[in-house]
Amino acid sequence: NSSDLSPSFILASIPGLEAAQAWMAIPLCSAYILALAGNCAVLLVVRMEPRLHAPMYFFLCMLAAIDLALATATVPRILSFYWFDSREIGFGACLLQMFLIHTLSAIESTVLLAMAVDRYVAICHPLRHAAILTNAATAKIGLLAMARGVLFFLPLPLLLLPLPFCGSRVLSHSFCLHQDVMNLACANTTPSVVYGLTAILLVMGLDAVLICLSYILILKAVLRLAAWRERLKVFSTCIAHICAVLAFYVPLIGLSVVHRFGRDLAPLVHIIMGNVYILVPAVLNPIIYGVRTKQIHRRIL
Repeated sequence: NSSDLSPSFILASIPGLEAAQAWMAIPLCSAYILALAGNCAVLLVVRMEPRLHAPMYFFLCMLAAIDLALATATVPRILSFYWFDSREIGFGACLLQMFLIHTLSAIESTVLLAMAVDRYVAICHPLRHAAILTNAATAKIGLLAMARGVLFFLPLPLLLLPLPFCGSRVLSHSFCLHQDVMNLACANTTPSVVYGLTAILLVMGLDAVLICLSYILILKAVLRLAAWRERLKVFSTCIAHICAVLAFYVPLIGLSVVHRFGRDLAPLVHIIMGNVYILVPAVLNPIIYGVRTKQIHRRIL
């Protein structure tokens, strides 16, 4: 029961299924391999195909790199737990993993917003698209997304660093999240709660609102077109991005709801939602863009 300023935490296991964890890790490992192969293929195709050296595909490369980093920051550690029963994670390693997860998620949210703006400019102001979204502007947006993620989410581990931890140190997931670690502190966590909520609302929340606003403007522009066939052709260029936005925000919202209202839910729900949040965007994004983008599809084949 004694407090410890530098504790270690215990990653969550599924009660009653500890003996089957090695088998349960197989689909997780398969999804990770699929995410690695798909995102690396996207990066390679865009690099090798000069016709794809355009802002939309550079944003797609940023998305692929973020998904690779996010999956690699979590899944190998989860697999080592499932296969080698390495349940304990040190305080510093936990804070680092937590920082990477939240920062990379914020960067991905910003890139999705930039892709929505790209679609808006391409559809609503096609003659100005090349002048507004140049390669230099795309690189600056990427750097801005990185800086925004780091600046907003660096304080999260710093606010947890001085807190004492006592009693239970078992996490709700197989990796470290801010809300999860914060709930184990035996001290006043109000500053951490307020800042965490503010950061999420100012980054993911604001991005989601602006993405919706972009698509409202896109829909208005599409509905001005006379022919239904032309409307569908123009709007079909947004389908891949809409699917990528849903693949990111739906698991994010689901995980937030589970943390906020699901304390009485079975541990299996928390673990599944956490793994979905980490892996679904990384697995689905290459498939979505590989199917919907003819240049990438043909080059991969």
